[in-house]
Amino acid sequence: MRAHLLLWLGLCGAGLAQAQRIGEVDTVFKFIGPDHKIVVDAHDDPKVAGVTCYVSRARTGGIKGAVGLAEDKSDASIACRQVGPISFAKPLPKQEEVYSERSSVIFKKLRVVRMVDVARNTLVYLTYSDRLIEGSPNNSVTAVAVDRATPIPLR
Repeated sequence: MRAHLLLWLGLCGAGLAQAQRIGEVDTVFKFIGPDHKIVVDAHDDPKVAGVTCYVSRARTGGIKGAVGLAEDKSDASIACRQVGPISFAKPLPKQEEVYSERSSVIFKKLRVVRMVDVARNTLVYLTYSDRLIEGSPNNSVTAVAVDRATPIPLR
């Protein structure tokens, strides 16, 4: 039974883009299992070279957190920055999910969505969490202005 559960949990996480862990801080000490913490991950935008988003979020520890059964809080923050020359391999949709990661076994996901503000030639990134039945209004937004000499191509 345990092997089936671990296999199923592994399959749930398959296919998601991998983030690079930048760091973490403990927020609550747990006697058994890992501490509750805040983690900071870097996500390179897969369709926009030169933009990286830094997402901080709560990770639940304890026994449930250690075995992957905990539900993380909906609080998250995002800051996206130009880290190199911005370029586009192909036109972008006006709005698109860039990244998602589960924050509970089945029902909850943290999402990062990219929106294009055509009038200002700006990329807007939103992070929020949703749930199968009811999502959370907690969200964070950031923007990366693109030089007017490089118009954002839309499809």
